[in-house]
Amino acid sequence: MVATQTGTGRSNQKRRTRTALVDAARELIASGGEMTMPAVARAALVSEATAYRYFPDLPSLTGEALAGVWPPPAEALAPVADSTDPAERVAFACEFLLRGVLLRQGAVRAMIAATITRPEEATARPGIRFGLIDHALAPLEGTLGTSDPEAFAQLKRDLAVTVGAEALFTLTDLCGLDPDDAVASAVRTAATLTEAAVRAAARG
Repeated sequence: MVATQTGTGRSNQKRRTRTALVDAARELIASGGEMTMPAVARAALVSEATAYRYFPDLPSLTGEALAGVWPPPAEALAPVADSTDPAERVAFACEFLLRGVLLRQGAVRAMIAATITRPEEATARPGIRFGLIDHALAPLEGTLGTSDPEAFAQLKRDLAVTVGAEALFTLTDLCGLDPDDAVASAVRTAATLTEAAVRAAARG
């Protein structure tokens, strides 16, 4: 009985520690601050070594902390749910995503940095953009998606490059745009790509 109670106590403590780490990571993400394992450990009141016992690396911790933070695509795009204009829907999706990235950029930058140096970890990054793109392009499923599946797939690839944190940080860090101008630039590019694909489909 004593052994069972001890085991249960340890199990509960492990759950509490894991929860504390995830909660601390979420608080750091919400603050927009720099995401590092030492910072999360300090916020959770545990040692860095303890944090690494629960999460092997920062991407795994950040991925768990971000789970559920982003709404599902249908909910995110609810304001344009009645629109049948793919360009309008894509523009909205792009702005929604990039505004969210700006709010959580410490965590997003940490995830990008980790997966650049370790590409095999890329699957740990939340694939938010792909769900948003697919949902935004739903009006094209029965037209371009049917008549020219490769062109439809290429549009999705083009948008994956534009509707993402990497494009945003290129515009802010390398091109020197302020965040609002960077978002506007990416939104224009995403809408233009979509409009071009729609026009090409109409001609074909």
